[in-house]
Amino acid sequence: MHVELWWLWMGLAALFLVGEIFTVGFFLFWFAVGAAVAGVLAMLGVGEPGQLIAFILVSATLFAFGRRFAERVTAKQPPGIGADRFIGATGVVTEAIDPSANTGDIRIGPEQWRATSDDGKAIPAGASVQVLRIDGVHAVVKVTQPPDGAEKES
Repeated sequence: MHVELWWLWMGLAALFLVGEIFTVGFFLFWFAVGAAVAGVLAMLGVGEPGQLIAFILVSATLFAFGRRFAERVTAKQPPGIGADRFIGATGVVTEAIDPSANTGDIRIGPEQWRATSDDGKAIPAGASVQVLRIDGVHAVVKVTQPPDGAEKES
């Protein structure tokens, strides 16, 4: 069975395009364009070395210059969107935060979050805390008001 080389290039271009759907930042798109260019050259009768050189040059050039475009299109999310919206928010400790046992939960409005203290000290349940940052799936917090009947450490 004889397969035309341009079919292989176009199939590779299609695979790169499908792969691009599952990546962020236009990473595989440039290789799809390079493979498509090599496929067109194969249809026009250009030899394999020329096709390979065209694939490498087109892909590398588009990748290098396309990164600037991709960075503008996939810019960092603005503050106040996603988990970042909780930075600066006040919550209540619902399960004592104990860094040595890796436990602790807080409630911020209707949301429940795993939490760690910013200074590595334990924070009792009922304390009021402020979210300083989000670290993965943990809110990093500091005490703003100790629970009723407790004194805040200075």
